Amino acid sequence: MANNGFPSRETVERVRKMYPKGTRIELIQMEDPYSRLKPGDRGTVRFVDDAATVFVDWDSGSGLGIVYGEDQVKKL
Repeated sequence: MANNGFPSRETVERVRKMYPKGTRIELIQMEDPYSRLKPGDRGTVRFVDDAATVFVDWDSGSGLGIVYGEDQVKKL
């Protein structure tokens, strides 16, 4: 990570290439104790922001993003 606590520009670009819009993903682990998402939930990537957060339209209706370096997903 860069000195300001955010991922480097290179990391953000790598995440964007890994998870382009429309990519189907499955949740492995999420660190958010308030989320109703659970391992195995699936969704479709909307976009990746400048902090490398992957925003997802989850099949359950949630729009919660995946935090780089904390949450884990896999591509389907």
